[in-house]
Amino acid sequence: MKQRLQRSIAARPGEVVLRRELARFGSPAQISRALKQLVAEGKLVRIGTGVYAKAAPGPISGIPMARQPLGALAAETFDRLGISWQLGAAQRRYNERLTTQVPWRTTFDTGKRRISRRLQIGKRVVEYENDLTRPVWRRAAHL
Repeated sequence: MKQRLQRSIAARPGEVVLRRELARFGSPAQISRALKQLVAEGKLVRIGTGVYAKAAPGPISGIPMARQPLGALAAETFDRLGISWQLGAAQRRYNERLTTQVPWRTTFDTGKRRISRRLQIGKRVVEYENDLTRPVWRRAAHL
């Protein structure tokens, strides 16, 4: 079971593996056990509930780490889950050369959609912006 899963993951394009894509390989308990073994062996890294990334040993420590940065993995995850997204406001301003401040947070704008999925590698966490979290600026009524 684990070897079949490992071959399937290696043959898949992209870096993200969703647990629901592996359902045809066996029962939920078998899949959980195989994924846990692959994480322990350093073949995968868990970045969220039901979301895994392909891993490789780190160049200095040898500890397994994702092969791509968190932003790229989050974007691929959202694409696979069918969530429309764009980069956060700070990243867009930096890319458009409107500011020289480099954004240090990984932020995605999800429009009108509210996302509660937590994606994380180590201490780095994906944050979300949407129409509900943006401040509403109102003009003060003139008296």
